[in-house]
Amino acid sequence: MKRILAALVLCAATALPAAHPAQAATTLTMRGADVSTVQRALDLGAKYYDASGAQRDPLDILKGIGVNYVRLRIWNDPASGYNNKAKVLQYARTVKAKGLKLLVDFHYSDTWADPGKQYKPAAWSGHGIGRLQTDVYDYTYDVCSSLKAQGTTPDSVQIGNEINVGMLWNDGKVVNNDFTNLSLLLKAGYNATKACNPGTQVIIHTANADSDAHARWFYDGIRAKGVSWDITGLSYYCMWHGTLSNLHNVISDVRSRYGKPVVIAETAYPFTADDADSTPNSVTSGCPGYGLTWQGQGAEFAAVQNTARNAGAVGVFYWEPTWYAVPGNGWDPADINGSGDGWDNMAIFNWTGHLNPNVRWTP
Repeated sequence: MKRILAALVLCAATALPAAHPAQAATTLTMRGADVSTVQRALDLGAKYYDASGAQRDPLDILKGIGVNYVRLRIWNDPASGYNNKAKVLQYARTVKAKGLKLLVDFHYSDTWADPGKQYKPAAWSGHGIGRLQTDVYDYTYDVCSSLKAQGTTPDSVQIGNEINVGMLWNDGKVVNNDFTNLSLLLKAGYNATKACNPGTQVIIHTANADSDAHARWFYDGIRAKGVSWDITGLSYYCMWHGTLSNLHNVISDVRSRYGKPVVIAETAYPFTADDADSTPNSVTSGCPGYGLTWQGQGAEFAAVQNTARNAGAVGVFYWEPTWYAVPGNGWDPADINGSGDGWDNMAIFNWTGHLNPNVRWTP
């Protein structure tokens, strides 16, 4: 994934009274994997092998090493079809049939949404904030209700993906510390989810694991506007977001400050600096103490889980562990056949689909 880290707003949060602290976690109950590209890989004939070398369904392999939760992104109308509503509905049946829980990650875009870009779907391109509230509500409710109708009600949803400075730009972008428009969109997504199924947990997800100041600026900002959410979601990649000690501090702070469970909604680590295809790797270096090897990848992921658990988080999701380089499964939805995979060195399967035996999810 071409992850462009935006310049974050360096703004100290105003002092707000701390919420009643959420109870510290003793186990990671949400042990997740975002496998949004695996459907396309399997459609192209990709094969996956467990640590013993046996070919198996990738979800069975992941479940066998501790995964109990699957995260699927949803794009409104991607050119490739992956992952639109129909594809998510299809794979949700597989996920639930395996006894796994489901997190649906709404990007509210036809392509990647992250801190550096939050493009409106083409169908909403001319809509202002008033219409966008209706768009978000109707789309969220429709997807959730369609999943529910086929017996695959989402256990949780994300209202936006890495929305550090808002979503559905420019209408929903936070400018001059004004969270008004973003709050309206988040409320629309929250209300739609609860109208569909009150038990579905709403996650609000930023890549603000880098500092207390950034996390507080964002979550204080939406809280002051009356936004509700159930779980605070953070991305953590050590090469971008700092030390594990810092991660511990941010998790602990947001957990106590907002009184809500915390999950690491994305993390990953490279097992090599080498590249499997013609598309350059998104990550080309590691972090101190962890080599770019299978052993280093396994150790770093274990350390992230330990840190999250000790800080009181309830879950950790590995981002795209199954996305090894398969021709035709490119990063660009507008050119899925011709673009390559910038994440092939970050998957937990090597370039022939064999599992890194050092990686496990642990409670």
